[in-house]
Amino acid sequence: MLLVDTNVLIDVLENDPQWSDWSIDQLRAQAKVRQLIINPVVYAELSTAFSTVEALDHAIEGLGLTVIEIPRPALFLAGKAFVRYRRQGGAKSNVLADFFIGAHAAVSGCPILTRDARRYEAYFSGVNLIVPEQPV
Repeated sequence: MLLVDTNVLIDVLENDPQWSDWSIDQLRAQAKVRQLIINPVVYAELSTAFSTVEALDHAIEGLGLTVIEIPRPALFLAGKAFVRYRRQGGAKSNVLADFFIGAHAAVSGCPILTRDARRYEAYFSGVNLIVPEQPV
């Protein structure tokens, strides 16, 4: 399994001039060797770009993605990572989407395909990240 971050999917769906080629290439390459998954957090983040559930579900299916629930141990880990973030001076007052995504990958033992590795590297150092060679 490979957990796909929202930014990669937005690149593809919005044909981002800088990143769509990289994101499409990665999705195609990874789909040959792994099941591509998203979780409800990524689903919710993607929903902002669609007018109906059906349209979003159609896009997810077209991209070859499977929606997987977040296991409870990952939800717990996300909360613990958020506590560390706050203790280190983090400004946000709600658990951030990246913590749910990172914890899900950590507990499931699957890599994340993303362009934004910063929080994942800081709070989920054991998670394998597939990122662009050059910094975002």
